[in-house]
Amino acid sequence: MKIAIPKERRAHETRVAASPDTVKKFVGLGCSVQVEKDAGLAASFTDEAYVAAGATIAKTAAAVYKDADVVLKVARPMTAEEGTDEIAQLKPGAALFSVLSALTSKDYCEKLAAQGVDAFAMELMPRISRAQSMDVLSSQSNLAGYKAVIDAAAEFNHALPMMMTAAGTVPPARVLVMGAGVAGLQAIATAKRLGAVVYAFDVRAAAKEQVESLGGKFVIVDEEAMKSAETAGGYAKEMGDEYKKKQAQATAEQAAKADIIICTALIPGKPAPVLITEEMVKGMKPGSVIVDLAVEAGGNCPLSEYGKIVKKHGVTLMGHANVPGRVAADASMLYAKNIWNFVSTMIDKETKTLKPKLDDELVQGTMISRDGKLVHPALAAEGGK
Repeated sequence: MKIAIPKERRAHETRVAASPDTVKKFVGLGCSVQVEKDAGLAASFTDEAYVAAGATIAKTAAAVYKDADVVLKVARPMTAEEGTDEIAQLKPGAALFSVLSALTSKDYCEKLAAQGVDAFAMELMPRISRAQSMDVLSSQSNLAGYKAVIDAAAEFNHALPMMMTAAGTVPPARVLVMGAGVAGLQAIATAKRLGAVVYAFDVRAAAKEQVESLGGKFVIVDEEAMKSAETAGGYAKEMGDEYKKKQAQATAEQAAKADIIICTALIPGKPAPVLITEEMVKGMKPGSVIVDLAVEAGGNCPLSEYGKIVKKHGVTLMGHANVPGRVAADASMLYAKNIWNFVSTMIDKETKTLKPKLDDELVQGTMISRDGKLVHPALAAEGGK
């Protein structure tokens, strides 16, 4: 069975879907692994390291895709309309493992199905204990939360910790984290380690204990409404108008006091909720910084601009594209392990071929297309996005 690791071609994508360590493990199971030339260079993985792990190097994309039974990617393959048609290079019957943004891209998924590809959307991995080691959203969000604070600290023109000197005392920075999921919790932990005073919002009641365990101070908006604000999968639900009104008032009060705001709030399959309005930005202190990790989904602040750092109303708004990719070596290492932990469960030890168990909860949760058809319930049903 040939496993292909193409070079990522989308703008801002610095990660790679396999590390030398996971290549070695796939080779150990009897697979042949081919890596496109310089695929891991931006993540500090050299071609020589892949060769030492047992891979062969393909000079072109066409060569790495040719006859590949399994294709491992970070960002989804490009279409003809986007420039390089990677989907056309996938052979019918091949299995693709990638982040596909499937729930908001039915037309794209139909193209994969039409090509005859068995596609697995890694972002749809069920949030159950058995799948924790395969959860790419968690592994990448963890790094994004860390990097958001580091980026903010670099842009902020004050120190983060309290500093007592002979010349006077520097007060600690006040950091506000919007959303206490994986990214938010890591942002809280990182900001606390750097000496800041940290406050956090989240609609889920379970987040309060998590925030406080990291030394953050939880801002309660509506304790009763929070009890029913979490889905079975652990994600935040979209809240009603009454809650949003109360949250806006509380956020405005906290934003006016904050030096740094880290926005992390996302709702799966929907645009990111607006949490920091322009009026709130106007009320912030000059020199304050907002890092909008939700900018790729529309942003938690409408003033954020994707892929840019801008200054508006005296506030710096950071909308970096692909924040996990700004820590490419670690992000790639973790993503590669997520992929390995999932794909390796499907490899038949005797035939050395991929044999997904269609009744497996993990397969059902992530498989988008099979035998030329969309099979995921969210897409196969009428009215899917």
